[in-house]
Amino acid sequence: MSALVLSVLLSLVSAFAYAGGAIVQERVAETSGSTYAPLRRPAWWGAGCLNGLGALLHVIALAYGPLSLVQPLGALTIVVALPMAALFVGRRAGSTAWRGAIMATVGLAGLLALTGTPSEQSLDGTERLLVGLITAGGVVVLMTSARAAHRHPVVRAVLLAVAAGGAFGMASVFTKSVAVDWSGSPLAQLPSLLAIAGLATTGMLLSQASYRGAGLAAPLATATVVNPVVAAAVGITLFGETFRHGTIGTVLALGCGVVAAGGLILLTTERIGRDRRESTAHVVARHPSAPASPVVPVSPVVPDSPAALDGMPSQPKPPHDDERSSYENVRS
Repeated sequence: MSALVLSVLLSLVSAFAYAGGAIVQERVAETSGSTYAPLRRPAWWGAGCLNGLGALLHVIALAYGPLSLVQPLGALTIVVALPMAALFVGRRAGSTAWRGAIMATVGLAGLLALTGTPSEQSLDGTERLLVGLITAGGVVVLMTSARAAHRHPVVRAVLLAVAAGGAFGMASVFTKSVAVDWSGSPLAQLPSLLAIAGLATTGMLLSQASYRGAGLAAPLATATVVNPVVAAAVGITLFGETFRHGTIGTVLALGCGVVAAGGLILLTTERIGRDRRESTAHVVARHPSAPASPVVPVSPVVPDSPAALDGMPSQPKPPHDDERSSYENVRS
């Protein structure tokens, strides 16, 4: 088996592992009271193992194959997750969700394919501290915004997924810096290693929270697209990386970014529309419209009629004026 074929197979298995982990996370989010870390749920730990396996296989695939091939194949996680969710947990995606997932995957794959060859530059101590502080501030802002949007589950989920993707992307940036500067002594890279662990854990917890009440497709697609985009943006601005084919490649990359963003918008609007329909159906089920009761005409009760006197206490009838005068004459 050639190294290229092996890298493709490893990338595909990695995509399936990532998709399986996302499906398990989404199911745990739907059935667990904990938002970020349901530590008592064995399934959540299983999802973490699947995500770790996906990351390990992705790294090994990069060792055997070119970055321009392995990275786009990693974007297949979005498309793979939809049929897997329908097969294993019975969660079928609509046509809009499929179009959005395919658009996001194609846009991301094109963007990654146009990314130039990674450079051997690294971040120094000051740059790492600055990037870490900016990342932490961005994550806090997104988490605060998501908390403010708690009445809109899909918007909240997308904000958390953006934060998760950003954390994962910055973990990749720190990993690259450690790999370039590695001298065989872990103590020399201890701050960066701690930053990688913290960013990876933060991304895992935020991705778990993003699935709560928002389904699978929109949060997964958002995190999958934001992750490499953030890493590529840092690579271009700080590592001196560029897109392939010069100006034309840059324009094509921007077009791919627009396509990916359009796919994310489709996924988000599809989920919002579904939530509105389900909410309307729930309200109708809880408060069904009462059928109009027939109006029964009520006939006026005539006091002198025998039917009106049945079952009614008899009361003395006030005498008429003529009868009163006759009575007085007789009495006199």
